Amino acid sequence: MSTVVPPNPTSAAQAVPLSGLNQLLDLARKRSPDDQNRLLMGVAGLYESAGAHGGAPEALADIFIALTRSAEREIRQVLAQRLAKVDWAPAALVKMLAADEIEIARPVIAASPLLLDDDLLQLLSDGSIDHQIQIALRPNIGAAVARAIIAGADPAVMTALATNRSARIEAPDFAQLVDQSRQLAALRAPLTRHPSLDEDLALRLYQWVGEALRQAINDRFTIDPARLADAVQAAARTSAGQTTGQAAAVEWALTADEADSRLVAKLHAAGQLRAAYLIRALREEKLGVFAHGLATLGGFEVSQVRRALDGDTARPLFLACIAVGLDRAAFPALLTEIRKLNKGFPRDPDSSAWRLAERSADQAAYEFRLLMANADGPSV
Repeated sequence: MSTVVPPNPTSAAQAVPLSGLNQLLDLARKRSPDDQNRLLMGVAGLYESAGAHGGAPEALADIFIALTRSAEREIRQVLAQRLAKVDWAPAALVKMLAADEIEIARPVIAASPLLLDDDLLQLLSDGSIDHQIQIALRPNIGAAVARAIIAGADPAVMTALATNRSARIEAPDFAQLVDQSRQLAALRAPLTRHPSLDEDLALRLYQWVGEALRQAINDRFTIDPARLADAVQAAARTSAGQTTGQAAAVEWALTADEADSRLVAKLHAAGQLRAAYLIRALREEKLGVFAHGLATLGGFEVSQVRRALDGDTARPLFLACIAVGLDRAAFPALLTEIRKLNKGFPRDPDSSAWRLAERSADQAAYEFRLLMANADGPSV
């Protein structure tokens, strides 16, 4: 393939004939993926160079977009990484990449200066849960975007927003997020660390967080002990009005489990529950979501997955993960995350020799069910 030569200053503004666009696309389709990649990257360099010499012609932007649209997934992914932080790319191309599948869209959504609040609002409306989560994590998102995320009330997206300390969240919207944390426990820890939390909202949050987060609030704010005592009494009255003692703990556990189950069911119904989501759930410390997601993807009982998580060997959990398509090479890191969240379980006294045998997904699912058929739980 001939080398793409950047234009000189005198030719940068010359029109690129549109009549040759279809011929160029036909030529690109007949090339190997490596040739397509070189061609697309050459056009990217041409567009950047033309922009530096007075502006790229509109027809060149059309060629750039058309070539990208017809490129293979891996090529689009490489291009998205290259364009993620630049300000010279065609805005229409950046929007197209941001709406692509999440592995392509992620770097663009995270960093592109060409995505404006209106673009992000449109993507919140049209994109998947994965796209919404990435928008919520984008640095310095505007107040309108944050408000739309809170109005959407999706637990995973709101939790991502709560962890984003650079997000511009206006006071009434942040107060609504604090109120949501009464029912959504995953919001509480990030909210205690968020710079938008003031003393009044901290006292409100204080009423329904656990002892460790109460201490974190105490360490951050110098609050009158009398006001803290009032907050504790308010929390006690609320708790007494619902139930007491162990029954309250059981009721909350059921509520949290139901929320995890509903979230996974929602993702599955929308076709957005994939093996990669399980890894993110663990990174977000959502062991319950991981358990329900693994069970749903594998067609297992949730009780079977929980027994695997609490087992004396990691073998059943390994089989379940292989059955849903998780890479065996990722399992050691995944197991480390699970043990952090699950008091060191599952244990692994029989080493990891069982990981060496190659298994198809169907074989792994069969072996998992065979191990779980033992009513006493995994012991092999």
